[in-house]
Amino acid sequence: MNDQFRLPGLSTDKDFEGDSFAPLYTTTVTVSGGTAAHGRASGRARSDDGVLDLDLRMPAELGGDDHGTNPEQLFAAGFAACFHGAVTLVARQAALDPTPISVEATVAFGRDPEDGGYVLHVDLVVTWPDIDPEVAAPVLEKADSLCPYARMARQGTPTTITLAAAERPDGDRPR
Repeated sequence: MNDQFRLPGLSTDKDFEGDSFAPLYTTTVTVSGGTAAHGRASGRARSDDGVLDLDLRMPAELGGDDHGTNPEQLFAAGFAACFHGAVTLVARQAALDPTPISVEATVAFGRDPEDGGYVLHVDLVVTWPDIDPEVAAPVLEKADSLCPYARMARQGTPTTITLAAAERPDGDRPR
């Protein structure tokens, strides 16, 4: 017997009841190698399934060679794709044509005036030709409440940082 795993339907309703986070998809990307000049990542990023495999480089504006992508570009792509999906879902549910919708994400890496550290600033621009702004506004508002990237930007994201025990050349792990 070969039972297929059935994905839950995509919903905009607040229809999940549970005591804890319920993951629907998980992926892992490992970044290794390269240099870390100015605290900026370089090296190679590879996903656990091998679909993503690319060089990371600092942008020319920060002294890099611009011969690869950078974390801000990856974040902008993920944010734009996620918000586009949320807008498309909500538009379809409102019987609106989402075909012409595009989402542009601009991510700025800069200094935080509060503590002198680093922070990201995101601007999203939704292009939806021939839509009445009064019709689009509630769709965009609902998409903003659904999009996990937008929620992360507003609320933060639970993050766990763990140091993996490295193996020694003799195969033993440090104690």
